[in-house]
Amino acid sequence: MTHILSLAAGTLPEFLPDQVARAAGRSGFSHVGFTIEPSQWTPQLAKATKDALDEYGLSVLDTEVVWIPEGGGLTDDHRLIIDAGAELGAANILVVSSEPDPDRTAAALHQLCEWAQPADMRVALEFLMITEVRSLDSALDIIKRCDHPAAAVLIDSLHFQRAGHAPADLKAVDRNLMPYSQICDGHIHCADNFDAYLLDAVDLRSAPGEGELPLPDILEALPAAIPLSLEVRSKSYRDRYNDATQRAAAVRQQSLSYFSNIGISIR
Repeated sequence: MTHILSLAAGTLPEFLPDQVARAAGRSGFSHVGFTIEPSQWTPQLAKATKDALDEYGLSVLDTEVVWIPEGGGLTDDHRLIIDAGAELGAANILVVSSEPDPDRTAAALHQLCEWAQPADMRVALEFLMITEVRSLDSALDIIKRCDHPAAAVLIDSLHFQRAGHAPADLKAVDRNLMPYSQICDGHIHCADNFDAYLLDAVDLRSAPGEGELPLPDILEALPAAIPLSLEVRSKSYRDRYNDATQRAAAVRQQSLSYFSNIGISIR
């Protein structure tokens, strides 16, 4: 299997998109992802980001995060994230939801898909224990209710583990519903409460091969050659590498070494 490897925005959470792009390019990534903060997304930042993409020949795997609020109502800020993704040529938009009603979440997801479809972007719903969509089954149910060809599900290796899933659960999922995956390593167990799940997600991830997750089995169960977004949101890496390029390079090198050891090819 040969995969694209992208630098996820979460690996460099304190940096602006243009800085993330330059770090990705300088450290050897071919793809990159961005967090779009509507209050910060100015024409000047958009230009600087596009200039960095052009300088290093980078492609954009995803932009994030569209957070569907309780009630399911979407605003101009949600639309701005979609439009920024289109402007940058992103292949995917990452979505999570705080709305507990699956029909309202599905309706919001459908609207996001309508906005994203003209730019040929997939709208990937992520499930995680700190939102109202907490399992693969719940995400797939919402996607079915959404009934839009742009809708997809995002498998994050850490959140997949926290939801209690086994790699075999991925075998039954329509391959077309998984346009990319977020990959990291981490502890095999986590306390069952919101604060622990939040800390786990934003500070305690590690690069592939540094933790206990069953990554070879997860990768084997995902679609062949699925693009991989390297989501190493880690306090340890932030403390060791305050330079964006050095951190991106360290995470990439560790990941490439691990992937090589388990027979995964990266292009």
